[in-house]
Amino acid sequence: MKEKGLTTITLKKINRNKVYQYIYQQRETSKLQIVSDLQMGLSTVSQNLNELENDGLICRNGYFESTGGRKAQIIRIVEDYRISIGLGILKDMFHIVAVNLYGDSIASETICLPYENSDAYYSTLAENVERFIQDHQYLPEKIEGISIATQGIISLDGTAVTYGNIMGNTKMQLSDFSSRLPYPCHLEHDSKAAADLELWNHPHFDSALIFLLNQNLGGAIITSHSVHQGAHMRSGLFEHICIDPEGPICYCGNRGCLETYCSANALKAAANMPINEFFNILHNTQAPTLSQIWQSYLDHLAFAIRNLNLVIDCPVIISGYLAPYFKETDLLYLLKKINEHSLFQMGRDQISVGEHGQYTPAIGASLYYVKQFLNLTK
Repeated sequence: MKEKGLTTITLKKINRNKVYQYIYQQRETSKLQIVSDLQMGLSTVSQNLNELENDGLICRNGYFESTGGRKAQIIRIVEDYRISIGLGILKDMFHIVAVNLYGDSIASETICLPYENSDAYYSTLAENVERFIQDHQYLPEKIEGISIATQGIISLDGTAVTYGNIMGNTKMQLSDFSSRLPYPCHLEHDSKAAADLELWNHPHFDSALIFLLNQNLGGAIITSHSVHQGAHMRSGLFEHICIDPEGPICYCGNRGCLETYCSANALKAAANMPINEFFNILHNTQAPTLSQIWQSYLDHLAFAIRNLNLVIDCPVIISGYLAPYFKETDLLYLLKKINEHSLFQMGRDQISVGEHGQYTPAIGASLYYVKQFLNLTK
């Protein structure tokens, strides 16, 4: 009897999760559609819907257009039943976002806070996170977790930064956050977080190359529908590909790394003005000098894409801080330069641009807890 009872409980849980996952995937549906597509009995579906609604996981609001009979009630998940918080930590600031169960950003903020490996820094950051949650009136029980994206290589066990020359955060520990925040915490590389977001937004991509065009350049590789980490968490470090052995010195100590040509910092230094001012002038006036600087930037980016695409034949996603500034003419020029000396031609459909700009790593990081919640409901 005990074994039979356990089997019945397991079956009920499976059915409940099937119903919830179906609603989640459809975004909106009706009771009869669930019955039809899941091949479940009407009473079983009704029972599960009632339980999910009572638990606050789904809601029934509005009606579909009538097809001749009684109007069917619209069923959706409650998108903010759980909220995930993402942080994107940079040298002089950090970005904070809240996302719902569909991975949509529902709140964001940028806070100026220069990084330092000190109790004062981590305490101030935690206070700002708590204030952000309170200001948006998110109940503590709704917060699924806080995921932190930072510049630097993360240890295999995810507990520390093992290489962080940009920010000087090599000694950063996951416990620096988890000991100060009353929520589950997760630590990851900002480029990998960006790749998670692009994979979330392009679920049909089995493989892709991600160029994170932030203040410092980052990269990531997607293979077999997952972000490739590498044996030592170092896959996708495009920024340290050598473009010119006699080129500028990189923060890593070597010369001519792609970082020194294709980071937002490199573009800012070449233009000698803030990035937003650079693109405002570039896109709205005749500025031959700025056009030449931008073309040089795109030339170097095209060089890297062309060579990496020979290693991994896949689509390319331009993501991060500079992505919103790309116009179609820029992409066409980039494609022209990629194909100019390439044996194999790349099509326009193989290059796409991310949509979340500077918040990309923070949103990508937050997906960790969204996926964790959805996996728990399977």
